Amino acid sequence: MLTAQTTGVGDVRFANSGASAAQAPFLAGLAQLHNFEYDAAATLFRRAQEIDPGFAMAYWGEAMTYNHPVWMQQDRDAAQKALARLGQTPEARLAKAPTEREKDYLRAVDVLYGTGEKIARDIAYADAMAGLHRNNPADADAAAFHALAVLGTAHAGRDFATYMRAAAVVEPVFREFPNHPGAAHYLIHSYDDPVHAPLGLRAARAYSKIAPAAPHAQHMTSHIFVALGMWDDVVAANEAAIGVVDRARKERGQPPSSCGHYNMWLAYGYLQQGRRTDAKRLVGECYTSAGGTITGHHGDAAALPLPPPATAQTTPPGPFALMRSRYVIDTEDWKGDVAGWKAPSPGLPAAQITTEFVNGLIAVRTNTLPGAREALSRLRAARAALDAQFDKNATDQSPRTRAQILELQLGALIQIAEGEKTTSIDRLREAAALEDKMPFEFGPPFIDKPSHEVLGEALLALGRAREARAAFEAALSRTPGRTTALLGLMRAATAGGDQAKAAEARGQLRAIWSRADSMPADVK
Repeated sequence: MLTAQTTGVGDVRFANSGASAAQAPFLAGLAQLHNFEYDAAATLFRRAQEIDPGFAMAYWGEAMTYNHPVWMQQDRDAAQKALARLGQTPEARLAKAPTEREKDYLRAVDVLYGTGEKIARDIAYADAMAGLHRNNPADADAAAFHALAVLGTAHAGRDFATYMRAAAVVEPVFREFPNHPGAAHYLIHSYDDPVHAPLGLRAARAYSKIAPAAPHAQHMTSHIFVALGMWDDVVAANEAAIGVVDRARKERGQPPSSCGHYNMWLAYGYLQQGRRTDAKRLVGECYTSAGGTITGHHGDAAALPLPPPATAQTTPPGPFALMRSRYVIDTEDWKGDVAGWKAPSPGLPAAQITTEFVNGLIAVRTNTLPGAREALSRLRAARAALDAQFDKNATDQSPRTRAQILELQLGALIQIAEGEKTTSIDRLREAAALEDKMPFEFGPPFIDKPSHEVLGEALLALGRAREARAAFEAALSRTPGRTTALLGLMRAATAGGDQAKAAEARGQLRAIWSRADSMPADVK
């Protein structure tokens, strides 16, 4: 058996019938497949095909790069075209696989990309991989892909039973093959929520070292760190991921990344650390990439040195909408430069919803109620557009629930500003109840401003400290270590006369904000 451990993307061993000369690209492609570096993996598998045109597993590998189970994405047409280059029918392809084990891999991928609805195919594929794993208990990749297939059946969002079944499959692989990229990676996904994240810390600590050349491996560790409120580690992981990406981009003559997934997570990490200047720089880089022009409120273009966009509108505006939202909400800088930045077009309804929610929140906090009502009206229109384009039969309705929650929050905050207290608190409790029913989402909060946080702040402003404290504690159960919720808890405990709890929360904030640009006077 051969290994790809010298490539910097992980240690994989996969017995196969390919030519010796094709082993290096094939095994590197297999490792990158486990790392979710799908484009790189497809290139490597095609290289193996060029070296050995009859190498059945190289075509299987390329086909696998078009299925992204955790993200519920699949390009069946591209996968079927890749398989068709090996043979036009399943029977023709099986004839080119010399061993029964290799034939089983081909049979499984034909199930994955066969006929029927995707959810049915995903379930059937998970069953096929369970059988392949059962028949080949020493095959680490069979176990790893079995676990990943199980994760791919969670079409309604994260549910603990499904994710724990996946963890049970892949835990023994991680113990026996501690440098296998798929084992560590899929364990992190299995434990990627605040309840189970402590179980994933071993894999998170290991994965970045297993695959130092894979940017997703560097970033993926931060899923566990976010779920545990380990902000220094979140920042370090995403700085490392961006470093790998930007070095590769530089080699290709491309500018640094600006609005990528890792940039968004890094900005969130900076915000939790209180490093507003660093977070603002990242938001500004995304803004210019999305076609915006930095001038600031005082027309000082030099106030925030940023590279010009490589071309006009190089990035869709959606990522900027999310980064702007996160910055304004978490800094509460309602009158600052970022609050005034607007991309040329918010883009799709989900981005429009984000934009209008934040615009409405800014208007409420700056006591511009007509503007807040206008933003709420536009949010409702965007929500209607989202509903119109959304598959009502889809098992995952979380985007629609998010829109409903944001509309409830903004409407309630406008009511509070208008002097209506009782109904507004009821609406905020309704938003919190809706959020509680949603599956845990990994990463920065899926609801831009977590509902229990909004409820806690409203209750505290009304002098209802005990209820506010309960709301902030509920918020922290879903977003451990989130500094806005910790700050609210500290203030609610202070107002309620629990100085010990207030001191505990204050100590946590001081530790998190050791590198902060500044901190509130009651925390210092």
